[in-house]
Amino acid sequence: MIARRSLLTGGAGLLLAGCDRVVQNPTARRILFAGEDMQRGLQRALSDRAALAPEFRPDQMSPIFRANGTHNPGTPEYAALAENNFADWRLPVGGLVDTPRRFTLAQLRTMPARTQITRHDCVEGWSAIGQWTGPLLGTVLKSAGVRRSARYIVFHCADLFGGIPYYESIDMVDAFHPQTILAWGMNGHMLDVAHGAPLRLRVERQLGYKHAKYLMRIDAVASLDGIGLGKGGYWEDHVDYDWYAGI
Repeated sequence: MIARRSLLTGGAGLLLAGCDRVVQNPTARRILFAGEDMQRGLQRALSDRAALAPEFRPDQMSPIFRANGTHNPGTPEYAALAENNFADWRLPVGGLVDTPRRFTLAQLRTMPARTQITRHDCVEGWSAIGQWTGPLLGTVLKSAGVRRSARYIVFHCADLFGGIPYYESIDMVDAFHPQTILAWGMNGHMLDVAHGAPLRLRVERQLGYKHAKYLMRIDAVASLDGIGLGKGGYWEDHVDYDWYAGI
């Protein structure tokens, strides 16, 4: 399977050229990408909105959980935060909320936490089972008084792709799902840099690129129109990945 990084950096230039001709055709685009809304609708219709992703026993955890995508944001700002064990890091939660908040890592760690052992499925074709610990995203959003007018939650990150900070989004159904957490722990330890320290999203019913790492800000919004190029995520905007990556 060809990795998305290879597609962007030219390693699969001939394939991209062929794909580009297809996706520039309006009729072809409708055929290729119309299935996303149908997939989301079917999954929501056929399963309870709170249905859980499978969870596993500790002895079923993968001996190696590979770090994918960015292994370290590598910016001076992130390096300074990591050097101080993220004591100076803050997570602003804003947008359509009644009380904008700024959380320290210590504050997030004092919140009631959920620990879950789940399978991470990457769009590139690999999977791994790991343990994650952190507060429910819904708890954090409620503490800021997220408004009824909010339809999406947007995650802004420290890692850069082509000079652009990574970003992702989910809707309110997945934001308040009982397995959607802001993980500060992995496999019984504090989250390491390669896996997204100090905080990453775990949205267990979606593919790995939705699980944003290196979280720096969370916003509640009414529309995705002003987020990146308007499709709700970096890979959605730049490689036409599905916004709803349900599994």
